[in-house]
Amino acid sequence: MKKIIIGLLVVVSLISACSHSAEVNKRDPLESGRGFIESTLKGDFDEAQKYLLQDSVNMEYFNMYKDFNSGRSKEEKEGYKNANIIIDSTQNLSDSVSIITYSNTFKNKPSKIKLVKKNNDWLVDFKYTFNNNM
Repeated sequence: MKKIIIGLLVVVSLISACSHSAEVNKRDPLESGRGFIESTLKGDFDEAQKYLLQDSVNMEYFNMYKDFNSGRSKEEKEGYKNANIIIDSTQNLSDSVSIITYSNTFKNKPSKIKLVKKNNDWLVDFKYTFNNNM
């Protein structure tokens, strides 16, 4: 009887662990930036959008980026999916603005993202990437 109860507890624990989605950490600019970069590399744009500053221009750029990504070859998508993130530098411009310069092991091309603090969450201001800030 004891083994059955322990077995049921283990099964219930596993089921609840699998059904509980991971919480998105947006309290730190580096963690938020890494979450966004990793999600976009893997092609998980629903997850990436959780890190995005929600305004009309950001959403327009983000949707264009998603469309562009959908046109990539299967091999290129796989290369990005398997890539590692390399954080080259972080710049804290103020207590509410941070810039992350990064690359990935697939393309190894420097890129930048801007994070802004809004309501205690650090969110990606995608407009920065597309406004010749490279």
